[in-house]
Amino acid sequence: MSSLPALQELIHSKFGIDAATLTPETSMRESGFDSLALVEFVFAVEDQFHISVPDDNTSIDTLAEFAALVDQLVAAKQAAA
Repeated sequence: MSSLPALQELIHSKFGIDAATLTPETSMRESGFDSLALVEFVFAVEDQFHISVPDDNTSIDTLAEFAALVDQLVAAKQAAA
């Protein structure tokens, strides 16, 4: 199951951006996320999914790319449990 809907809802609840406007191809930077907002979002994602997002994923820009990373990290955590 993709984390995309949960990420869209998290963005809506944390930043007030309409979830319907957040398509998988949405660029987070072009949607108005500055560096601080992106860091806050990553921390919120880590808290919600109980994962740790590595710092070396600086090329990720779209919600689909970020959802794929979250899905991968969640799957790895479940496999290790």
